[in-house]
Amino acid sequence: MTVTQPATPPTLIIRPPKGWVKLNLGELWAHRELLYFLVWRDIKVRYKQTALGAAWAVLQPVLTMLVFSVFFGRLAKIPSDGVPYPIFTFAALLPWQLFAYALNESANSLVTSQNLIKKVYFPRLAVPMSSVLAGLVDFSIAFGVLLVLMFYYRIVPTAAILLLPLFVLLAVATALSVGLWLSALNVKFRDVRHTIPFLTQFWLFATPVAYPSSLVPARWRPLLGLNPMTGVVDGFRWALFGRSGAPESIWVSAVAVVVLLIGGLMYFRRMESTFADMA
Repeated sequence: MTVTQPATPPTLIIRPPKGWVKLNLGELWAHRELLYFLVWRDIKVRYKQTALGAAWAVLQPVLTMLVFSVFFGRLAKIPSDGVPYPIFTFAALLPWQLFAYALNESANSLVTSQNLIKKVYFPRLAVPMSSVLAGLVDFSIAFGVLLVLMFYYRIVPTAAILLLPLFVLLAVATALSVGLWLSALNVKFRDVRHTIPFLTQFWLFATPVAYPSSLVPARWRPLLGLNPMTGVVDGFRWALFGRSGAPESIWVSAVAVVVLLIGGLMYFRRMESTFADMA
């Protein structure tokens, strides 16, 4: 009688990835429900135990608009391409506030979620992405104020306003691309978070928020367009008012965002296997 020996189970050897790994975005789509809950968590944490709640989404850009209108519009007499200066500035502050909030939150997201990262596996990309998407709530609330201002100043938007979601997407992609770089670096070098306020402040004045792009000499405008937020701000003003200080900056900024985003995704994936050890 022949005795059949049981088959030896296959041996699975798991090794850490080396070099540049593939993005594997399909895994993020498979965990899309987790992404939704992370976004909802970030929104609840933002407004938990606040006295004014969602009113902060309106107060911040409105107060900044008033300060800019007094010092840059009235005292410095900075031109506004034929648009009343308050709404000229407010239209730029909306995508800027979305970018600034999303950048700050995404850059610190991995460190603040370190307990979750150490306990269970999931696509780490969902953490900074949820922080970026949560900023769309504040943007939507403040956009209602912009519509009121446009009605007050009797500004009728052109058909180009239908393209406004594309520039919102460009602002989100800009915040995500930079946030991926900073969040991965912040895990390894904790002093990165101290540079974010300075970076955001410098970036604000390098972006044509308080001034039009047309104020910059023509030979420097392509260089200004390398700042991705330049194309976002110019695109917003063009979609809302039919005017843009430097139309060519939109295309230059769009290319810059694509390069930043691809590089950020690849670097984030390369460092992803070390997050649980260093967080």
